[in-house]
Amino acid sequence: MNSDTLTGTTTDLGGKLKEGLGKAFGDNQLQAEGKADRAEGTVQKTFGEAKESVAPLLDQARRFVNERPFAAAAVGGVIGLALLNTLRGK
Repeated sequence: MNSDTLTGTTTDLGGKLKEGLGKAFGDNQLQAEGKADRAEGTVQKTFGEAKESVAPLLDQARRFVNERPFAAAAVGGVIGLALLNTLRGK
């Protein structure tokens, strides 16, 4: 678990607490703040989980570039040409 996932989970739990207290005391502002905190926590937690799943792929790409620099340059060139042709509408 990385810091983004942990912070997002904490923010989400704090938002649930605020929302519950807002409902219990009839404080609409506190309840709205809790919902906003929950949404922020969910986004941050999702970002952290995505970052964890992408990290191994980035490590593999770095190893490939270090081990085979010419092949990596060729692949980059082909991808670049494909993007240019796509953007130009061909």
